[in-house]
Amino acid sequence: MSKGVQVSGAKHVQQLVSDEQLDVAAGILALLSDRTRLALLHRLGQGEADVSTLTEASNATRTSVSQHLGKLRLAGLVTTRKDGRRVVYALKHGHLRRLVDEALNVADHEIGRLPSHD
Repeated sequence: MSKGVQVSGAKHVQQLVSDEQLDVAAGILALLSDRTRLALLHRLGQGEADVSTLTEASNATRTSVSQHLGKLRLAGLVTTRKDGRRVVYALKHGHLRRLVDEALNVADHEIGRLPSHD
């Protein structure tokens, strides 16, 4: 059995977090640390989309979007399906949408703390 780390939350409830969970979570957060991938995941949080739609939403080149989608697919964060000749992408888990939304909410709070440059 792997060693774990004890984490305390509200009301002092303790939960054992395994090394594997921490490794996987760190890998997911590392994938989210790229601006283009974050933009792609944010757009996919609104629903399925093809590469053309995702290219527009991320302001990146089609080649770059395709490469980032490949990484997200290999990591198991997005799924694909064929719609005629198009490949349509979707988030694999609703949890990922909430994680992206929360990261953007934290960014909003941090931006609010920045001094204005009038």
